[in-house]
Amino acid sequence: MTNTLQMTRRTMLTGAAVAGALTPIIVANTAAHADEAAAANAPKKVSAVDFSKLQREKIELVKPPFVHAHSQKAEGSPKIKEFTLTIHEKKMVLDQAGTEVNAMTFDGSVPGPLMVVHQDDYVELTLINPATNTMQHNIDFHASTGGLGGGALTVVGPGESTILRFKATKAGVFVYHCAPPGMVPWHVTSGMNGAIMVLPREGLTDGHGKPLVYDKVYYVGEQDFYIPRDENGKFKKYDSPGEAYEDTLAVMKTLTPTHIVFNGAVGALTGDNAMTAKVGETVLIVHSQANRDTRPHLIGGHGEYVWATGKFANAPDIDQETWFIPGGTAGAALYTFAQPGIYAYVNHNLIEAFELGAAAHFKVTGDWNDDLMTSVKSPSAS
Repeated sequence: MTNTLQMTRRTMLTGAAVAGALTPIIVANTAAHADEAAAANAPKKVSAVDFSKLQREKIELVKPPFVHAHSQKAEGSPKIKEFTLTIHEKKMVLDQAGTEVNAMTFDGSVPGPLMVVHQDDYVELTLINPATNTMQHNIDFHASTGGLGGGALTVVGPGESTILRFKATKAGVFVYHCAPPGMVPWHVTSGMNGAIMVLPREGLTDGHGKPLVYDKVYYVGEQDFYIPRDENGKFKKYDSPGEAYEDTLAVMKTLTPTHIVFNGAVGALTGDNAMTAKVGETVLIVHSQANRDTRPHLIGGHGEYVWATGKFANAPDIDQETWFIPGGTAGAALYTFAQPGIYAYVNHNLIEAFELGAAAHFKVTGDWNDDLMTSVKSPSAS
């Protein structure tokens, strides 16, 4: 009989609690709250904002690479932007060979939806963990301040929900991800991450006063998966995330992904699913990687304005061929397409792009410009 760990809902939740108790950062946080004397003398919650007077806007999220409707400049005073994310534990197929992963997701997609607000808006998130799930989850917003990014306040078991509100004080694109006690890397590398874009209230600029406006925005979430193999080298399949846990953890510890994909699967953004644009359109590409470093590159184009670490208070780099996004970060790049055709958008570790799956396509329509490129002599025998 194998030593595979079979995790039921009860053992999974218990294991999370035990592992969490052994995690120093969680221990420190818990101990601080457990000391009643310290709590009695702790600063009281302070808020100068009357939230009942703020305008509320309920936003319906959409599946990446698409992004919900939004204004590029803030309209009026800061608002409370209401979002809902429902956690889905589900099987997903990663490639044409039928390789499966027992994914953990926000709203059923990898990555989770891109949220858009403006600086100084309030994000009010309802996080739902349906009773049909088997594990506890939470959410850590890199855009937020305090409480482990919200992770300390949002741990929900199956059948529970919670509401978190935070002020978006920093402008940029930021990762969010699940971070349950003791299980953070497993949940993140099982697909449970996404991004939020906090636009400056005046909109994007080049850092020198020139406004930058986009016609379209696409969200590319890069994901590394670690799928166990059997003794014959075939990818294994499991009935549940808990059943796969021990084998998956062993693969994760090698630091060698079996798949590195855009938007949840090999080819998810190619062919009929390619992103589209027209010659003359300006496209903002938001790209996140919650776990590993990446190097986006648009073959045949450029990053005309690039916020590689995603923070809009910094002046963007210009005319980049490839840009570097550190793991745990979201970046953004702006480009105006000048020629029609198929553009490959890749992680320029080309092994990861062509062998492991980190590639997408832009399908661009319009008139060809011979001044930019022309075939002087067609390929032929000399």
